[in-house]
Amino acid sequence: MNDSIKKGVGFGLTSGIITTLGLIVGLNSGTHSKAVVIGGIIIIAVSDAMSDALGIHVSEEAENAHSRKEIWQATGFTFLAKFFFALTFVIPVIFLALNQAIIACIVWGLLLLITANFIIAKANKEKPLMVIAEHLIIAILVIIASYFVGSIIKQIT
Repeated sequence: MNDSIKKGVGFGLTSGIITTLGLIVGLNSGTHSKAVVIGGIIIIAVSDAMSDALGIHVSEEAENAHSRKEIWQATGFTFLAKFFFALTFVIPVIFLALNQAIIACIVWGLLLLITANFIIAKANKEKPLMVIAEHLIIAILVIIASYFVGSIIKQIT
């Protein structure tokens, strides 16, 4: 797998997981509505995947160090990874009670992050525990912040 594909998949997967978890937790704490959470996941899978893919595209062009093919590979794989991984969170929300689905989504997302970061750390000959811990802390902070933002919005509306 070349560097452009790795960049796209790594960025898309990580952004897809963390953004979607934040959205799910925030929407749930603010609405407690299964339909709103499902709608939010689908919207983020499409719009944020496209936005991040364009962001990677522009970033790669700005570096002026990559071929057109590499730029488009990073763009395409960012979109596909973010779109796919974001949509995986719909499954528990459809089939479980909402509170159970939120817990399942958090567990699923954190397991995906642990697995991806373990693979990346091993490939880069780094200590997996440090890489995993750093990214899990960030994901957990996003989840906590999103919960409180959703709760505050519910209280003021």
